Amino acid sequence: MIVWLGLFLGFFLANVLGYGGGPASIPLMYEEIVNHYHWITNAEFSNMLALGNALPGPIATKIAAYVGYDVFGWWGFLVALFATVFPSAFALIFLLKIIQRHRQSFVVKGMTLCVQPVIAVMMFMLTWNMGKDSVVSLGIWQSLGIALLSFLALVKWKVHPALMIVAAFAYGGLILPHIK
Repeated sequence: MIVWLGLFLGFFLANVLGYGGGPASIPLMYEEIVNHYHWITNAEFSNMLALGNALPGPIATKIAAYVGYDVFGWWGFLVALFATVFPSAFALIFLLKIIQRHRQSFVVKGMTLCVQPVIAVMMFMLTWNMGKDSVVSLGIWQSLGIALLSFLALVKWKVHPALMIVAAFAYGGLILPHIK
């Protein structure tokens, strides 16, 4: 398949079907980027996701920009970014009026409620795959310790997620090399 067409289809489908915004489209992007097209590895995806979350702006566009550029240079960057932004922009401009008119409809409410568990499972599967890589790389105890500390920092102490990502980078770069 032509590379730019693959980039367009992969990101377009992931974002058209990624109901719920960027975070909901991440598992779909993962499926296209890692499993279907094999543009990057699972570990590379995890690193890209971690760094992308530390940077400002929507995660879906950052993933598209990085992978598009990596696969097909500046043209890939533009194609993947367009395929990522177009579905949302089109839906916002054209379909929002229709949805707002029918938001009290049981059909619309049912559609939005039933898709939430599906997205939750997709996010769990993405977490599971990334967690497996962490256990292989760091070991079970270090992975669990970092996960627990991150959970407490985010939920109990209300630390900003970007600070957690920066702390993880610092730990991985400054401390981890000295204990392995």
